[in-house]
Amino acid sequence: MKPGRFTYHSPRSLDEALAALQVYGDDAKVLAGGQSLMPMLNFRLARFEHLVDVNRLGAEYAEPTFGDTRITIPLLVRQRRVERSEEAARLLPVLTEALAQVAHPQIRNRGTICGSLAHADPAAELPSVLSVLDATFTIASSRGVREVPAEEFFLFHLTTSLEPDELLLQVSVPRPPVNQFSSFREFATRRGDFALAGVAAVCEVDAAGVVTTCRVAAAGVAPTPHRLTDVEALVTGASLNEDLWPDVEAAARAQVDPTGDIHASAEYRSRLTGVLVKRALADIRGKLEASRA
Repeated sequence: MKPGRFTYHSPRSLDEALAALQVYGDDAKVLAGGQSLMPMLNFRLARFEHLVDVNRLGAEYAEPTFGDTRITIPLLVRQRRVERSEEAARLLPVLTEALAQVAHPQIRNRGTICGSLAHADPAAELPSVLSVLDATFTIASSRGVREVPAEEFFLFHLTTSLEPDELLLQVSVPRPPVNQFSSFREFATRRGDFALAGVAAVCEVDAAGVVTTCRVAAAGVAPTPHRLTDVEALVTGASLNEDLWPDVEAAARAQVDPTGDIHASAEYRSRLTGVLVKRALADIRGKLEASRA
């Protein structure tokens, strides 16, 4: 199938892009990587009168920056660019692990990180990862610039706090401390398919091996990235070991209420989330032990 008719806009500056969004509002959609948008248009699942292609805004929007205090990913950074970055792998391994499981390399070559976040598919990998990394979303419009934390950015299935005239300009995360360890785990029936469930976890550990900070978020089991606060409370102040696994698995299962579909029942997704939480924390423990070997 082919998409419905639309007017194509190709602004050469941020001001031009924001002006177009201000003029056309709900009738316009931003085109960056297009890996989710174009299939939706082609299948007539969505239709917009105007597409605002932001790919010509400039090279400064296509490279991540690794600052002393924050790591910033502007709107045109391709997923593959970060996946292959040695600095990203060293500083944000949970993001690199998750990116390697996003669809297929061809998709990641074109897809942007900010585009996936703005699409806000709850089954996607990146919203849960950016949630545990304590991300800040910088949003621009002709009215100005505002910053939104992750817990306020994702509102529902495919719905964010972006207004029709706004553009997700960048996402940034704090530069992680050296005692931070992380993991991403998901399960899909075929490689490249949407996962039935996924889990992102980040822990900071003191010299004695006790977890001082823990953030865990599940994907694919709620309308938005779902923080597993009961699991976080169990892990914080404890050492990561086998004695903890039954409790965290049970807590994770109790804190999710997924819906079933043709791919998996609600009960299966709930049990899977518990298993993935356990595997993610065991992986973090393994990385902690390896760092001290």
